[in-house]
Amino acid sequence: QVQLVESGGGLVQPGGSLRLSCAASGNIFSLLGMGWYRQAPGKQRELVAAIGKDYNTNYIDSVKGRFTISRDNAKKTVYLQMNSLKPEDTAVYYCNTRWAGEDYWGQGTQVTVSS
Repeated sequence: QVQLVESGGGLVQPGGSLRLSCAASGNIFSLLGMGWYRQAPGKQRELVAAIGKDYNTNYIDSVKGRFTISRDNAKKTVYLQMNSLKPEDTAVYYCNTRWAGEDYWGQGTQVTVSS
């Protein structure tokens, strides 16, 4: 079983930056692909960025060049560096992984981009 705990959300002005962290429990982190999702009010949850166990990364088009996903296996933590934030990035951000056919989610962290 995997537990995920996010941190790092908050209120930021347009153009600002935030770094989200997701700490995982257990001893299999290096074997896990990890993803960051977000869900804005009234919208479906969407995958924003993902990083494989081989460190390959993928992003949705709207965040390419602004967001960077990374991982530190020694700390069992995945990060999402978000730069040049826009009001449309406002959402609850969730960390996710899948292991043995089960999805695991963190509790979510609110990111609000507003002046």
